[in-house]
Amino acid sequence: MNAISDPQFWQSRYESGVPPWDLGQAAPGFQALLQSGTLTPRARVMVLGCGAGHDALAFAQSGFAVTGADFAPGAIAAARNQGQQLKITATWIESNIFDLLPEFAHQFDYVVEHTCFCALDPSWRDRYVALVQGLLKPGGELLAIFFTHDRPGGPPFGSTPAEIRNHFAPHFKILELNPLAESPDHRQGEEHWGRFQVKSPSP
Repeated sequence: MNAISDPQFWQSRYESGVPPWDLGQAAPGFQALLQSGTLTPRARVMVLGCGAGHDALAFAQSGFAVTGADFAPGAIAAARNQGQQLKITATWIESNIFDLLPEFAHQFDYVVEHTCFCALDPSWRDRYVALVQGLLKPGGELLAIFFTHDRPGGPPFGSTPAEIRNHFAPHFKILELNPLAESPDHRQGEEHWGRFQVKSPSP
């Protein structure tokens, strides 16, 4: 088994303290999106690789019906604990994200991506695209903050806007794919905002 596909690989990072990808709050880009009023109210949201739940809880606090999935037990425990402390309701699933189908097929208006795509071995990216497509309702959208650094190795594995477009464009309409203005200081110039709408299947 590839180490990064093993839950224990990620669990060990939670056991050793706050992992480096954890901002301690919802990503500023998502905070700005939630304040913009451009999303369908009370929609169903799936947060893939939800970690300690910061992004998921921000969506839930804004009135969305949120499910967060992660296969690291420490991540789900932290997310559940944080939700209880803040008295915010969300559903938490301890699962490999690729096992969410077929149970959750076409149930969500939005899928939220933040540091999940970059954590996967790059050879799994088309499989990830198919997963997102399968989770979304017709016309549903992927709301994504992509880590577009160019450093070798990983995780986090880098990508380019062109690579992201090539993976998603066959199945999604690219509504937005731009440098993210609201990146944290230590990620400035290394994040892109993506908003992609799933294409309707051919008749």
